[in-house]
Amino acid sequence: MPPTLRRITAIVPLHLEVLAGRDALDRPVRWVAVSELEDPTPFLEGGELVLTTGMRLSGGDAVPYVSRLVARGVTGLGFGVGLSHDAVPPAFAEAAEAAGLPLVEVPRATPFIAIGKAVSDLLAGEQYEEISRAFAAQGRLTRAALQRQGPVAVVDRLAREIGGWALLLDPAGDVRHAADATGRHAGPGDKHAGPGDSRGAAGDWAGEAARSLAPEIARLRSAPSLASLALSTPDEHVVVQPLGRRGFFAVGSPRPFSPVAHTVVNAAGSLLTLALEQGREQRSAAARVRSAVLRLLLAGETRAAAETLAALGLRLPGEPVTVLACDTSDPEALTEALTGAAPGPRGASAAVTTFTASWDELLVVLAPDAHADEVVALAAQHGRVGVSAPGVEIVRSESRVDSRMDSRVEPAAAGPADRGASRPLPATGPDRVSGCVSDRAFDPGPDRLSDRVPDRVPDKALAAALDRALDQARRALVSASPVARFSELAGRGLLSLLDPAAAASFAAAILAPLREYGSRADLVESLRAYLASNGHWDAAAQRLGVHRHTLRYRMKRVSELLGRDLDDPAVRAELWIALCL
Repeated sequence: MPPTLRRITAIVPLHLEVLAGRDALDRPVRWVAVSELEDPTPFLEGGELVLTTGMRLSGGDAVPYVSRLVARGVTGLGFGVGLSHDAVPPAFAEAAEAAGLPLVEVPRATPFIAIGKAVSDLLAGEQYEEISRAFAAQGRLTRAALQRQGPVAVVDRLAREIGGWALLLDPAGDVRHAADATGRHAGPGDKHAGPGDSRGAAGDWAGEAARSLAPEIARLRSAPSLASLALSTPDEHVVVQPLGRRGFFAVGSPRPFSPVAHTVVNAAGSLLTLALEQGREQRSAAARVRSAVLRLLLAGETRAAAETLAALGLRLPGEPVTVLACDTSDPEALTEALTGAAPGPRGASAAVTTFTASWDELLVVLAPDAHADEVVALAAQHGRVGVSAPGVEIVRSESRVDSRMDSRVEPAAAGPADRGASRPLPATGPDRVSGCVSDRAFDPGPDRLSDRVPDRVPDKALAAALDRALDQARRALVSASPVARFSELAGRGLLSLLDPAAAASFAAAILAPLREYGSRADLVESLRAYLASNGHWDAAAQRLGVHRHTLRYRMKRVSELLGRDLDDPAVRAELWIALCL
């Protein structure tokens, strides 16, 4: 903040004497202007200390001269004596007192340039102090960004730096994290809000603030280029900035933002943008790893899948799961919702382990059966969801591993002689013991599994079960609005009576021409949507997201490739059965 006139008049070497307007000495002096003009106001901006010797002024000019300075917003008037006037004309003192304008007598021994230098030094010192404060604040923000929860820590630090509140918003404008340093919004011990905080004072004020900013965020989102905005009310000042295309952040303060505060806010925006972009790269890499883990599971490499996830500090659900096929426009947001914000009541996430992976433009979720309904409800908020039948095993249970190991492996304390005398291992198929995964199997001791169990042999039974469940979820997704369960699809009772191998062979043969067709259009899914909509063009086209004429062309091509009339009920029935297998 610029120095006040009171501070300047207190500089002893200047020997300045206040003659009028003592009540207004706390006004800031933004610069010193020396002028001998009868009307210097055209050359002023406001906030100056005007210095004059009164060369062209007389007592009769006092009122109009002072009035013009007041109208221009001048901070004060310094009248130099000893040249044109031996003393300040009393008329000027009276006019200044009446107008509330500080009037300072400048003695002959004090050159005007000395006053100008003094003010310039004070302004430079103030600017240096502001820069130092801003630099220190940037350092604290940078250290916050280096913490494990970088964006969250930056938002918390920013609120404290500006003495206000801060919101971290996702691209849709919903609150990801909030912090309040004013003490006005939060209750005792409740000064932060996150995506799971829907209760309490913190969640209330953060959500309300985000909703009030929704129109402005919509404007920023639709802007052709990145831009920020500032809002001011009598009680609050708000700044909103985009974080690239990864979201927004908003800060509010009961006081106007100073240059230092603006610098701190801009620094926080840069750090948040960098942190979110780096986080995006990390999430992208993790997503690729999870997709590879899903491929390992579908290949029966259960142990390799578990070990790969363990390297990331993650694990597979240990209990039977339900498979979800999710069609969402933002897989990252759904993944974050499933892994960061737990389904169900607040705090219920601690015991829930879900696995997500991208698969053929869908997001596949493996949810423990006990929490499947909660996970489905959460996933349905992000798009359409197809749900498999429950009870899918993706890892062998600990009890099954132990029961088999107890009959095959001698105690670890046994010596070499004991090992030589132990019973030989009975022959077992790969689907009985190999590929078994448990907490012990992640780190087998030298005497437990490594030399006795062929744990790298694919577990075909687990792979087949997961593949069937994934296929069920994808078939259910065709009818999802927004959720469909495979067990509720029409005709499942009849199909369950068919021989699986013969039925699969029939389906593969009848649909082979469509699967082999070299076109970007997915004729199989188009046929599925057409039959699921009972031949209604508009409904099927809307389900696929294409024009009905496009669907008509595809169905004509399907009819030609199969050599069948799609209007024939028997043909439709055969094709539907093939699609459901």
